[in-house]
Amino acid sequence: MYKRGKKLISTGLILCMVAAMALQGCGTKDKSDGKIEINLVQYKPEAVKTFEQIEEKFNETHDDIHLTIESPNDAMTVLKTRFIREDNPDIIGIGGDVNFSNFMDAEILMDISDFEGLNDIKQAYRDIDKALEFVPLEGTYAVPYVANAAGILYNREMFEEHGWEIPETWDEFMSLCEQIQSEGILPMYFGFKDTWTCLAPWNALAVGLAPIDVCRQVNKGETTFTDEYRETAEKMLETIQYGPDDPFAYDYNGACTAFANGEAAMYPIGSYAVPQIQTVNPDMDIDSFVMPANDKEEDNVLNSGIDLQFCVMADCENKEAAYEVLDFLLKDESVQAYLDAQNAVPCKEGDFELSSMLDGMRTYIEEGRMADYQDHYYPSEMSVDAQIQTFLMKKDTDAFLKKFDKDWIRYNRDIIQKVQDYEKEHANEN
Repeated sequence: MYKRGKKLISTGLILCMVAAMALQGCGTKDKSDGKIEINLVQYKPEAVKTFEQIEEKFNETHDDIHLTIESPNDAMTVLKTRFIREDNPDIIGIGGDVNFSNFMDAEILMDISDFEGLNDIKQAYRDIDKALEFVPLEGTYAVPYVANAAGILYNREMFEEHGWEIPETWDEFMSLCEQIQSEGILPMYFGFKDTWTCLAPWNALAVGLAPIDVCRQVNKGETTFTDEYRETAEKMLETIQYGPDDPFAYDYNGACTAFANGEAAMYPIGSYAVPQIQTVNPDMDIDSFVMPANDKEEDNVLNSGIDLQFCVMADCENKEAAYEVLDFLLKDESVQAYLDAQNAVPCKEGDFELSSMLDGMRTYIEEGRMADYQDHYYPSEMSVDAQIQTFLMKKDTDAFLKKFDKDWIRYNRDIIQKVQDYEKEHANEN
């Protein structure tokens, strides 16, 4: 395993680490009533009501611990500012993405390998977290809580009315789009005016067509994105011919509204879009299916990543109280409340009731046949979403892939060096 403590990725993360190590008093007893104070900051402002209920129920049932949950807008900026100001929370709720990777690298998260609740977490999501380590680390640094899934949302009522069948291969998917179009209906809607929405179909295709650990392989110098992403890029170009004439005319909200109003049969986006769609059409019958990226159904993979997980800060003084909070969050009733409110996928094993819009993905979820979002490994400075949008406009696959490889080296230089140093150091192992 990699010994940590080498050069950090950025000045901001150095500040985060120094602030975290300097902080005193996490999880200390409140002077007024003797209770242990635990502060949790989570980054999902759309789930604030659910967390208010969890906070209330926890405090009603615990006499020795008082829990405060904060759900600020732009929580990652708030968290990084708090790190610098030496005002760490005890627990943070973040996504399974590059921010989590950076926090692990900065050594500001506690190794919670001894937390028994981890035994109830699906191995697929624990594996996803391990894959987010820049280099292999000893320990476990997060409790995956809920995930989301991305593929194709579809209008179930429209499909049943026309007798359209759910495709299981790429050829079937393209044939379905042709059939829908021939009947005078728009097959898909896009919201590509908002660049981040370009990542939804990109991720859903890439998990089935490129190696799951493609970013790590590139960092190790074993392959290139030009080699591994070509089919993903080409197939994404194919999809836009089945959207509106100008796929960049509408933003995310506009695309959600159009789909909700029945202006297209399908929408390549994640499950996270359903609440927005239902604000326009609460009665819409929505289901989903896995992006059929391959020639064989058995090669398809569900794009599912950790949408929310909980990490204990390394300097939290009362680990037992923090673990008590994690135990409460993992109670079946707490998890189910979150699933009901957010149409999420549970990372915990158990007999949970899933939203009907996940019916078409249920088998993949139950079998653990899934892979993380590729963009969870992309540095934000690289602006991959904007690169994809430009590619879809210009339709120059070679130029896009060449720039992707060039920019990856530019924005990941320190990580690449760290990975290659690790590989040299451990070359004779195994």
